[in-house]
Amino acid sequence: MTARVIVLAGPSGSGKSRLAERLQRAHGWPTLRLDDFYRDGDEPGLPTITTGKNAGLVDWDHPGTWHHEDALAALRSLCSTGAADIPVYSIAESRRTGSQHLDLGGATRFCAEGIFAAEIVEECRAQGLLAAAYCITQHPMVTFWRRLTRDLREHRKPPLVLVRRGLALAREQRQVVRRAVAVGCRVASGDRAFAELGSPSTEDDHAVAR
Repeated sequence: MTARVIVLAGPSGSGKSRLAERLQRAHGWPTLRLDDFYRDGDEPGLPTITTGKNAGLVDWDHPGTWHHEDALAALRSLCSTGAADIPVYSIAESRRTGSQHLDLGGATRFCAEGIFAAEIVEECRAQGLLAAAYCITQHPMVTFWRRLTRDLREHRKPPLVLVRRGLALAREQRQVVRRAVAVGCRVASGDRAFAELGSPSTEDDHAVAR
């Protein structure tokens, strides 16, 4: 095994990407963006929102909008060979726009972060790929505001859709955290996870079974 993965799960806007960037700057651990494995918006059979004012729109918070097996294959390749070809996805356009080659450059740890990250924790643990698994979280209103400002800045979706989606996600945040805990993620703020992952005990994989 060339490397093992640190999975960063948690609600959209909770700070997973920010934590991954901090860990890369501090320790040289590259990041696999799991959100790049979204399905194209025109694929048939995508799950849709069934209630509320966004009913009928694609439910991008449903795991069925995500290429689970493709993401897991990329993780296996990174852990076994240190490199993988991965897609580049435009959330604003709801489609893949290209591909890129991710090379760990000899790093023995890397982060995998995204809103569906909890979906691959159990498989990574069973296959010996997992170094640690965290659910990054903070107060729902803080998450709501940070997510909304990010999504508006990046023009991810129409503003009214983003506000409605954000309020719905704030109500569902506890459920997201419970799901992550159920598969073995350790709940922590970004600052706490950064401190723990940078400690010497991380090399002993202290967070894997928590």
